[in-house]
Amino acid sequence: MVVLAASICTKGGKAVISRQFRDMSRARIESLLASFPKLIPTGTQHTTVETADVRYVYQPLEDLYILLITNKASNILQDIDTLHLFARVVSDLCRSADEREILNKAFEILGAFDEIVALGYRENVTLMQVRSVLEMESHEEKIQEIIARNKEQEAKEELKRRAKQLEVQRREQQRRAASGAGSGGMGMYGGLGGGASGYSPVPRFDAPEPTPSRITTSSPAPASRAPAFKSSGMKLGSKKTKQAELLDALGGEAFIPPTPEASAPPTPYAAHTPSTPALDSGRGSVPEVDQESIHVAIKEHINLSILRDGGVQSMELKGDMVLNITDESMAHIKLNLTSPALDFARALQFKNHPNTNKFTATQAEKVIALKDASKPFPLNHGTGVLKWRYVGTDESNVPLSINCWPSPSGNGTCEVSIEYDLENEHVTLYDVTISIPLPDGAYPSVSSHTGSWALEPGSHALAWSIPVISSDDDTKSGSLVFEVSGEDAGAFFPVNVRFVGQGSIAGVGVESVKTTTGGEDVPFSVDSLVVVEKYAVV
Repeated sequence: MVVLAASICTKGGKAVISRQFRDMSRARIESLLASFPKLIPTGTQHTTVETADVRYVYQPLEDLYILLITNKASNILQDIDTLHLFARVVSDLCRSADEREILNKAFEILGAFDEIVALGYRENVTLMQVRSVLEMESHEEKIQEIIARNKEQEAKEELKRRAKQLEVQRREQQRRAASGAGSGGMGMYGGLGGGASGYSPVPRFDAPEPTPSRITTSSPAPASRAPAFKSSGMKLGSKKTKQAELLDALGGEAFIPPTPEASAPPTPYAAHTPSTPALDSGRGSVPEVDQESIHVAIKEHINLSILRDGGVQSMELKGDMVLNITDESMAHIKLNLTSPALDFARALQFKNHPNTNKFTATQAEKVIALKDASKPFPLNHGTGVLKWRYVGTDESNVPLSINCWPSPSGNGTCEVSIEYDLENEHVTLYDVTISIPLPDGAYPSVSSHTGSWALEPGSHALAWSIPVISSDDDTKSGSLVFEVSGEDAGAFFPVNVRFVGQGSIAGVGVESVKTTTGGEDVPFSVDSLVVVEKYAVV
């Protein structure tokens, strides 16, 4: 068989997408598709039609047609089988078979078409194999991304540390310069005293660093030289002192640079090697789980943008389940899953491992078991057995709602009230940080708050921190109110949220684990994590 082209067109013959496997001009394929609807016989159930040159093998797809254009010598049975595979791929990639959805998924669909047919000849592939090729997941790439993120974070921490060291050195130099003026006067009088007592003068005298008491009791000589110290360096120091006094007035919760009296001498760079266990594990403060011989790891990634006036701009939730078995006697098992949350029940898209049973989100009983019950699961190796995905704008699926309400007062200031509510009781959130941008040069006066707050000098934002948010205690909701100069309500957006969650936002979990032979319950452990890729109020 030779497939000349695979196309999806409207009932009027207009091409939506088309992939040519042999050399054909655009005018030629558009002419063939335009003449196709006129050739379809009425009142028949045939799915093929021929012209003098080509054969059309087609199938209705709601308001569209999916069709193959082949030569007349092609095997019709193989053509029909290929057409069915094309139709299954389109249904698998698209939620609905309308023109807009087809165009949105055009790149993935055309890539799948190329996996099925190459140079006009059918490849020996199945739908599951096409899915695996399209996913294109690389374990090495993920490791490199994690390493790159860790290096970037370490570089930021090192930059902050070096900036702090430079600030300490600058203040130390200013203090020495001020003390040098006092030591000059003391050295003059010390030289005269030495001559009177009969000691011979030395050509050079290095006075020791004066103590604060000697500076305060020195002779008036430094006062006569005071104008020499009215330089830009002293002005910078004065500005820093005013800023430190301003931050002191905030209640001691903001970031305050060290003063010269309290600062220690700078230490070598090698003594400040960063230690980032939270970055390495990705768990933050989430408690560790004692692993059984059968251990299930569930991890979800959320990407969410909430509109400041209400509603969801975009939400994507991706999850995967990894099974690890360390006991050979427990390798023949099946996993009974819990039902997803009601809000996700119909919108979730499940993708099972090719060797396990397949089920849908609306199916009542969800069991993960090998298709061949005589074979065991792999041992001492994490095996991905299930993936799921949600894409939508349903506000009821947001796990943590954020309401930021700036209220300009009309006198040059603005009162900002921000509150959170835990909407999803399937998860417990740890290390929650809600970052609210501040107008340039403005510092907040916080009147009430849940948890703690601090200033982020790098981004000039107020970081509101809550250690744990759970449905079991009083932290399910909280608020923070502060006043700041400026009346631009848009300056306080976007509000960014970071946390690490324990549980599953979609409500996917393991209810029980049983053996496939006798159906007995066996002990197991589950570790569920939720990681934020983006969580913002825009």
